[in-house]
Amino acid sequence: MKQTKPLYGGQAVIEGVMFGGRHFTVTAVRKKDGEMEFYRLPREQKPIFQKIKNIPLLRGIAAIIIATTTGSKHLQFSSDLYESNWEKDMDDEAPKKETKKWTMALNAAIVGILSFLFAKFVFTLVPVFLAEFTRPIFPGDLTQIFIEGMFKLLLLLAYIHFISLTPLVKKVLQYHGAEHKVINAFENGLDLTVENVQSQSRLHYRCGSSFLLFTVIVGIFVYMFVPVHPLWLRVVNRIALIPVVLGLSFEMLQITNKLRTVPILKYLGYPGLWLQLLTTKEPSDDQVEVAIASFNELLRLEMMEEKRLKEQKIV
Repeated sequence: MKQTKPLYGGQAVIEGVMFGGRHFTVTAVRKKDGEMEFYRLPREQKPIFQKIKNIPLLRGIAAIIIATTTGSKHLQFSSDLYESNWEKDMDDEAPKKETKKWTMALNAAIVGILSFLFAKFVFTLVPVFLAEFTRPIFPGDLTQIFIEGMFKLLLLLAYIHFISLTPLVKKVLQYHGAEHKVINAFENGLDLTVENVQSQSRLHYRCGSSFLLFTVIVGIFVYMFVPVHPLWLRVVNRIALIPVVLGLSFEMLQITNKLRTVPILKYLGYPGLWLQLLTTKEPSDDQVEVAIASFNELLRLEMMEEKRLKEQKIV
């Protein structure tokens, strides 16, 4: 029987890349002196998430919560490292920094979840009010739902475009491209050299950017089954249906990834790939080196943990 490779994911951070596996998440960040600093975080196996990870819709919500909390910790690490002078007093203040790191990681996780919820409310409700302004011209319910979806898409594209104009975010988008290239090289069975990785596409079916676009598309179909007026009921419905839209969008993301090698059906994931043309940029060789280092460190930790677990079973 043909063995399938384990699925790895990741995200770009400031001056680096995070990758996650079954047991660990690892970030590699390029410091000011050119050296790399690693942040290794064991995955917490929370019983409640283990119970619902195989339940459709609910597993998507669980995955979003885990990804947001974990990603926030790694992003906080990279942000702290970017702003700090790591060359001074590293040894003398190690215990203090370790305690501070975990405190800030917890705060980052909380802020990450709140930021995600706030952004979701904004991107969900603002298009509702914008579409409502057009009701005198387009009074039909289906037309209103479609216009709402178009406003949501335009808002998303405009947001991505304007933040990508800043130098710091542009670099993050390059690291995002490096992350995808490494995953593509690994899944295609290539040795993780800079040359091999750079030959790969910077687009990937499982990207969170695709997920964002699916929330727009899925939302249009879900909203067809609930009233769009009066306005207060429309707003309440949109808020109440956020978990449903997120859960269905996650399932859509998984389906398109499984169908990416199937003729014709592979095109279902193309809208998400097109959006990644905005959310990723071609990385430099130095940035690819960071992504490779992060992924190799993750593989090392994963192999060590798998070996330890197997030895425990034998004993």
